[in-house]
Amino acid sequence: MRGPLGAVIGRYSSSDGTTPVGGIIRHNRKCSDIAVLVIFIAFWISMIVNSSFGFNQGNPLRLTYGLDYKGNVCGDKHAGLHEVELLYWLNPNQVYQSGLKDSKLKLVDARSICLLDCPVPSEDSLNWVCDYPEGDIRLSMDDWIDSNYNYYEYLTPEMRNSSLQLQGPCYPVIFPSVNVYWTCQFIARASNVSLNHWQQMGGVSINEDIVIDKSIHKYINSRSAVLKRYMADIGKSWPVLIVCGGIIPLFLSVIWLLMIRYFVTAMPWVTVVFFNLLMVSVTMFYYLKVGWIGNNAISPIIGEHDPYIHVSGRELTHLRIGTIMMTFITIVAILTSIAIVRRILMGTSVLKVAAKVIGEVRALITFPVIPYCILAVFYMFWISAALHLFSSGQVVQNNCNSNCCAYDLLEKKVNCDRCCGYSIRYTPHIGIAILFHLFGCYWATQFFIACSSTVIAGSVASYYWARGENSQEIPLLSVISSMKRLMRYNLGSVALGSLTVSFVESIRLLLESMRRKLKVSSYEPDNWIGKAAYRSSQFFLRCIGWIIKSVNRNAYIIIAITGESFFRSSAIATELIMNNILRIGRVNVIGDVILFLGKLCVSLSSAVFAFLMLDTHKYRAAHNKITSPLLPVLVCWVLGYIVATLFFGVVEMSIDTIILSYCQDSEENGTAQYAPPLLMETLNNDQNETQRLTQGSQ
Repeated sequence: MRGPLGAVIGRYSSSDGTTPVGGIIRHNRKCSDIAVLVIFIAFWISMIVNSSFGFNQGNPLRLTYGLDYKGNVCGDKHAGLHEVELLYWLNPNQVYQSGLKDSKLKLVDARSICLLDCPVPSEDSLNWVCDYPEGDIRLSMDDWIDSNYNYYEYLTPEMRNSSLQLQGPCYPVIFPSVNVYWTCQFIARASNVSLNHWQQMGGVSINEDIVIDKSIHKYINSRSAVLKRYMADIGKSWPVLIVCGGIIPLFLSVIWLLMIRYFVTAMPWVTVVFFNLLMVSVTMFYYLKVGWIGNNAISPIIGEHDPYIHVSGRELTHLRIGTIMMTFITIVAILTSIAIVRRILMGTSVLKVAAKVIGEVRALITFPVIPYCILAVFYMFWISAALHLFSSGQVVQNNCNSNCCAYDLLEKKVNCDRCCGYSIRYTPHIGIAILFHLFGCYWATQFFIACSSTVIAGSVASYYWARGENSQEIPLLSVISSMKRLMRYNLGSVALGSLTVSFVESIRLLLESMRRKLKVSSYEPDNWIGKAAYRSSQFFLRCIGWIIKSVNRNAYIIIAITGESFFRSSAIATELIMNNILRIGRVNVIGDVILFLGKLCVSLSSAVFAFLMLDTHKYRAAHNKITSPLLPVLVCWVLGYIVATLFFGVVEMSIDTIILSYCQDSEENGTAQYAPPLLMETLNNDQNETQRLTQGSQ
């Protein structure tokens, strides 16, 4: 059995044998979990080094734009291509060959060039697209663009003959093309006028087949290309992330806190009703977008496509399944909220206690702004580093065993030695760097949230344990005092708690990834024991993650009060809760449910606002066009939830700290001498109801 908490709360003896005066938290504590703090500092140094590698090697333009025949990224101003962003394949026969089943030629090895717009065939003559001007071609890039990339008239007879063999430096425009994701997509309908001119000039035969269309379409919709575009969408939508991932959740969270402070009785009802309305609105919005309501059949997941690229049946099926799942989730959410309506009065009583704390320790309302600003700076740095890491591969020329000869304007001859295309090669250490970067983000987020929770717990504990004394003994700036104690003594313990959560969540995600791969490969255990373990493992991992987060939250309270190490604080908190589970269990659960619904309201509102912003003309056309609103909206939802967690943590930690202090108060004194009257009334009513139900069942 553990002893009293020691030289920190109440009138209990300190570790050095002295007796503290009054009921205020004492400062004579020691640094805890120093080894983990050293590891955490080393982790931050590693994060900086890892990000520096990304900033040095990466180029976010690679996520959006393709590589030309020189290995330069379209749109790269350092290569003189800041005006030309669209990738165009010059040789239609190479595009055709790359689409054949047994062909050795890949589309990445076909000769490509960066253009300002996608060329189309002429109605009365033959248009040409020529290589970048160099050598004897005395044209600037601006003149080359103004002449529609055509300097065929300046070619020597040798160059013209090479061009008629589809070896450059000029290539005919036979097929129309359209801009699809900054790539010129061929339309397999050759222009008869252009083709006749080409044949009359003695050009080689050009293959006309749907393979030309499918080859580029397959390249555009490959998994790696889609992933790169999704990552690029985050960079393009940074104003949306700032507004909908930072400002809007900040505004909504502060409003919610103020309403809890002044309208606490109505807030649980307002939260439940608003949550249900929001879920119904989002579901109806899905119905509208899938085309089941109204005439708008634009997909909210795959974005708006060019008219030449149609939504496949599989994509539409996935969208409909998502809509059905959203409908099911909405129905479950509404039924759950109805089920807890009868317990809202108890949740209101607990929230009233938290509101009273916030009213007396007013700095708690504004304190979350500090971790909010720190996380905002961290996320801006982290997202920028992530974009550079995802694009930090090395541009190398491919080794191709195919006929790709092309005219070299500098060497003034056809060159067949260095005609292969370029690709971005990703080494294994880049993948490790990305995983480390993702883990670092989660750990840092959990760390700052834990620091915020610990500071709040220390401030609220000062309020609780001064109730039996003169309230003027509460420090005027109790939040600052709690911050000082955290910074001086307990950063290591907080780092260890946040690391524990991050590690467990990382293991869960890793196992979930393995489970999905096994599912794709149609692997499943044969015996019933294996099947049961296979299907229930994810549920148990989620339960373990939830339990660890709950234990951590209470451990932070004990850390703030006692200054003990993380594991010692976890043991104390767990013992207190287990000894008093019948008295505080239902009260705490109902309060957590209402707060969780409030967090979902803030985060879902942020996601809805993000989608509405991304649905404007700015992000549907021109330079800032995004391929899909999916990832930016998801990021805004996550950021909104994190911001809501910071601010709602004021109420959440106030409730948990008061209840945990109540448990300790009851154990040390027999009855809780310091508990607020409203809390005593709530817990006594709940205990009487529990006894009545227990006796009735017997």
